[in-house]
Amino acid sequence: MPLIHISLRAGKPEAYRQAIFDSLYRAMRETLDVPEDDQFMTITEHDAANFRYGDAYGVARSDDVVFIQITVFNTRTPEQKKALFRRTAGLLAESPGIRPENVFVNVLEAAKENWSVGHGLAQFA
Repeated sequence: MPLIHISLRAGKPEAYRQAIFDSLYRAMRETLDVPEDDQFMTITEHDAANFRYGDAYGVARSDDVVFIQITVFNTRTPEQKKALFRRTAGLLAESPGIRPENVFVNVLEAAKENWSVGHGLAQFA
């Protein structure tokens, strides 16, 4: 049950943004065993004045950097998260062509009882 928020600089075509969605969904299916059709993702585009990044941690980023925040159940292992990071960078390099240096991923964990996916019910508690 991942919930994904993606932030990037404004101006990329729709096909580029859809490729980000497709690559992230594939990475999650392959590494986190996400169920089929479990796709809850948003993209927010920012003007240059509202989007800042740096070259911290020895990573040379460019204006094509994407910030990806993924909220998941707190049941994933460190190995699964590492596999997700690697697969995400690899797939985004293939399509839409984002350099791995520009893939910034943050995983947030939430207990199952903190989720309601419809009807106001705690489906996983």
